[in-house]
Amino acid sequence: MNEKPVIVQRDGSILLEVGGPHYQEARDAVARFAELVKSPEYVHTYRLSPLSLWNAAATGMSAREIEESLKAYSRYPLPDNILRDIRDYLSRYGKLKLIRQGETLLLLSDDPLLLTEMANSKGLSRYIEGWGGPNRLRVTPGQRGRLKQALIKLGWPVEDLAGYAPGAPLTIDLRSTTLSGTPFALRSYQEEAVAAFWAGGSERGGSGVVVLPCGAGKTIVGLGAMARARCHTLIIVTSTAAVHQWRDEILDKTTLSPDDVGEYTGDLKDVRPVTIATYQVLTWRPRKTEDFPHLAVFNARDWGLIIYDEVHLLPAPVFRVTADLQARRRLGLTATLVREDGREEDVFTLVGPKRYDVPWKVLEKQGWIATATCTEIRLSLPPEKRLEYALARNPHVKYRLAAENPAKLAVVRELIARHREVV
Repeated sequence: MNEKPVIVQRDGSILLEVGGPHYQEARDAVARFAELVKSPEYVHTYRLSPLSLWNAAATGMSAREIEESLKAYSRYPLPDNILRDIRDYLSRYGKLKLIRQGETLLLLSDDPLLLTEMANSKGLSRYIEGWGGPNRLRVTPGQRGRLKQALIKLGWPVEDLAGYAPGAPLTIDLRSTTLSGTPFALRSYQEEAVAAFWAGGSERGGSGVVVLPCGAGKTIVGLGAMARARCHTLIIVTSTAAVHQWRDEILDKTTLSPDDVGEYTGDLKDVRPVTIATYQVLTWRPRKTEDFPHLAVFNARDWGLIIYDEVHLLPAPVFRVTADLQARRRLGLTATLVREDGREEDVFTLVGPKRYDVPWKVLEKQGWIATATCTEIRLSLPPEKRLEYALARNPHVKYRLAAENPAKLAVVRELIARHREVV
């Protein structure tokens, strides 16, 4: 009997049977190059997409490795079109490169026909000034981020090797002992994540996303990156509570003093060499027709590093500013690369590709995070919401209606009351 748990379909979806003898190994393998779409009780669905393959390529995976992983766990022969797509998309990553020559930004490739196609594309005309020599095009000043956005929409992810501004220097080191007297050091996977992002300080690193499970210490990875960069740093987080958490961790585990760390929230606007701001305050504006006044914090200092906490929640106005900040090192931290608005491509191009991830099961086995027991509770929608759900055509609207099911509140209250001793 064939007990292999994976079924690869022609549309790029990957079905993973839960609970079999090879389930965990197959899940860890597939998660490196495919996105989890849904995970009901018995069969999980992943999606193989150009972006998931380009993220895999950015972490060093080859087409051959992906094919061998799928073949090792696939119950049936792989569809020919899937094999072709894997090879095609992996070959596209790095085919186009951005470099800097003096003050000139250049797009180059060893494929002259591809560059000729780009030079004559109407959609790229505002970002390209003309030829800058054999196999290279001059990029319009200030259009580094927007060119990358336009190219990925054409199916060509750019390897950005144009380098970064160093930013204003800041002496920062990690403590070996916290303020409370506890020994402190980065865990092995946190060290690996920082090293993958930093890439020895070369232009091949300095921008990208680190994906780690909840509770794995993404904040500590951020501190490690700050200690490598040693420059003025802007950190953007999801809430005022997260601002205080980051500030406490910075003061507890680095050599920075309270005078070095500022908060930029609804209550306090204090810009310091390390400033922690919230997405909410940055995207506030008096009226919908007016500008976002607090986005000016991006230019308030000579930042050398910008950290986007929970980067999968990055709001659209911050994306627009980030497009203009491509000369600053950028680190995204998240537990998932999937966004509800489908703008994963913008995270890839503007913040950077995935540089490092590790499956939560691996960290669970090593004892770094608590063992998770997942139980699914299914609830019906109230009658009035069921009709609204049935009539909704937009899948995002359907998702929102299901996510906001008011019946969940009573169940959550009951669960909290039942497990009050661990809350």
